[in-house]
Amino acid sequence: MEQGAARERATERPSPPFGDAAARGSEEAVRVPEQARGIPRAESVRGEHTHCEPDAPGAAPAAVPAPAPRVVRHSVRGQILDALRTALVGGELVPGEVYSAPALGERFGVSATPVREAMQRLAVEGAVEVVPNRGFRVTERTPRELAELAEVRALIEVPVMLRLARTVPAARWAELRPLAEATSTAAARGDRAHYAEADRAFHRAVLSLAGNQQLLAVADDLHRRSQWPLISAPVVRHGVLVADAAEHTALLDALIAQDLPVVESLVREHFTGSNA
Repeated sequence: MEQGAARERATERPSPPFGDAAARGSEEAVRVPEQARGIPRAESVRGEHTHCEPDAPGAAPAAVPAPAPRVVRHSVRGQILDALRTALVGGELVPGEVYSAPALGERFGVSATPVREAMQRLAVEGAVEVVPNRGFRVTERTPRELAELAEVRALIEVPVMLRLARTVPAARWAELRPLAEATSTAAARGDRAHYAEADRAFHRAVLSLAGNQQLLAVADDLHRRSQWPLISAPVVRHGVLVADAAEHTALLDALIAQDLPVVESLVREHFTGSNA
């Protein structure tokens, strides 16, 4: 089901507050705009026209946004990285488009340096690629890549889920119901960015019961990458998110009942979707 939702993400450009994910942290203050509708693009990959200045010396700065509220920070780069990941999932950073660090820095009210650092991290993760003298292009992913991610996730997580189903007491699974409900709440609102966060939180909590931090890190990275949109995907339908969230509750029910065939079926379907 996750693949079905991911395939449908890219064409709609919702406008979640671009600074929300960046507003988590503590101590030192940095200015981040409250909204990020209309993120300036460095230029269209299709070359039709320029949306903002390229990332090159001497380029005129992008239009300065309105004054932004002050937020506390632990790491400017970390906050911006979180915000960019949220924008990727929400469709604000469009696959195939090129974005410049100076232009995005203007939107955040910070220098281009932490934006470049965050983008370099996304490049390592495969979410964007460096375009010399222009900025960073959001990767255009194919359905095959998404199917491969789903296959790898199933190979890793299905055996773990089955082992946990045999050993974890019912009361422990019941404690995870609020996390499943959080995914349902975000899905009911049609909030893709918050749904993605709640979805990962639920899966992390389940897998954390295995007590293997390496497993947790690998699984979370694969999960995050599976949420990036496809350029050709249609708009995510409200019903797709709701159905995806409902599978979390059904999975907990099966884990509590130690119904291993249902657990395996639900996990595989959750990863691959009905069209895989």
